[in-house]
Amino acid sequence: MSELLTVSANETGVLRLFALDMRREQIRFLHEPGALEDILGVTGLDPQHVEIFPVSDLDDLGLPGYLIEGHAIPEDQIADSLAETTGHVLLVHSRAFGGRAASLTPAASLSPLGAYTVTPTNWTTQPQPAPDSARRRSGSPQSPRAARARSRAIGGSIFAMVMMLVAILVYVVLR
Repeated sequence: MSELLTVSANETGVLRLFALDMRREQIRFLHEPGALEDILGVTGLDPQHVEIFPVSDLDDLGLPGYLIEGHAIPEDQIADSLAETTGHVLLVHSRAFGGRAASLTPAASLSPLGAYTVTPTNWTTQPQPAPDSARRRSGSPQSPRAARARSRAIGGSIFAMVMMLVAILVYVVLR
């Protein structure tokens, strides 16, 4: 329970879940500036990282499925009783606290359901072999000066052939 109500500085990857025991009008009011801070007993909360929704919106997925599939919470953290949760829930992500430590003092209309740790994404990978097109060709690389000289020689040869064809064409026409 203390993990649910205590936020450490620079905390990441923790979701805190609360059941809301209040009327729809009160739930709509939670979207007003400062209302979430009042109900959780904290200041400086970022509402962009807080979700409020009716569990019925999750259809067949259900609350456990939403946490597992939508937020990468390991199945072993999910209690069977979450499947029976109804009404509206409040989901507070670690980012909502902006890296600051906090102690939550939730209002009586909030029932803590748990704190869940997100499975971190593994960003490591094994080195991949370079494709053949990226591998160096045998022999030494050609310097830019040598490449330009080669291009000029090819261009000069093509120009000489075109000029010979023009000369032959002029000779044939004027004859």
